Amino acid sequence: MKPLVECVPNFSEGRDSGIVEAISASIAAVDGVHLAGMEMDGDHNRSVITFMGAPEDVARGAFEACRTARDLIDLRHHRGVHPRIGATDVIPFIPLSDCTMDDCVSLARGCGGEIGRSLGIPVYFYGHAALDARRGALPDLRRGGFERLVGEMESDDDLAPDAGPGTVHASAGATAVGVRDILVAYNVNLDTDDVRVARAVANNVREKNGGLPGVRALGLLLPERHLAQVSMNLTDYRQTNMAQAYDAVVRLSEAEGVKVLESELVGLAPRDALGGAAPGDLRMEPLDPSRFLEYHTSLFA
Repeated sequence: MKPLVECVPNFSEGRDSGIVEAISASIAAVDGVHLAGMEMDGDHNRSVITFMGAPEDVARGAFEACRTARDLIDLRHHRGVHPRIGATDVIPFIPLSDCTMDDCVSLARGCGGEIGRSLGIPVYFYGHAALDARRGALPDLRRGGFERLVGEMESDDDLAPDAGPGTVHASAGATAVGVRDILVAYNVNLDTDDVRVARAVANNVREKNGGLPGVRALGLLLPERHLAQVSMNLTDYRQTNMAQAYDAVVRLSEAEGVKVLESELVGLAPRDALGGAAPGDLRMEPLDPSRFLEYHTSLFA
């Protein structure tokens, strides 16, 4: 099998389908790239696009997507519940086969450098691609969001970008470019609009607070749906899978007197990430085969 890399960029637009479709089209126009999925969320005002292919093709797709997002998204008018620093908020590269983390680090740094030089967008490298150990974790990098960068980037040496200009792009902000392992984005919606419950649950399930290993979590209010949500990233589904995360949220929510309403997968996941559970066991809608990573990687076999 030839080297295969996945890329899952997140964009700060989840309400205007025309913009998200234009970004998707710019990726699909790159020869050799397989577009695997696209999802939008109005409350988060965020979209996630998944694609894969040979390393150089994937890097070109990421660059073209970032260019299109820069031209179409204006963060000065963006409102959403999810933290963000840029129109193209984050570009992670994930090695899938015949490709190492180090290979993807070179790919990410090359792509990030081109984004900085050609698009005028400051770039921070994170994860395995981080040049500064303090920028290894994405949540730390995003703290304060676009607004913090606008107010402090030029005066705070700790916010100096790794590539590109030293001033935040007026409308596109900054972009985090990194390398990571497979991550599962998994949300559990609670049968309440009391965001304090979701925040309490997220606080207890989060690894850094002594919760589940490999779990990052936020408690968010979804105003359009009038629900509170525990939004999780399972950074190592082999340590904590979706079933284990779901069970923990159910237990912690019920301790607060609140039931779980439903859960949802964002993007793709390996089949094993379900932890042997059926989607219905997790109060999820049935999953189409195309929601599983293996469905897409088999096309390259």
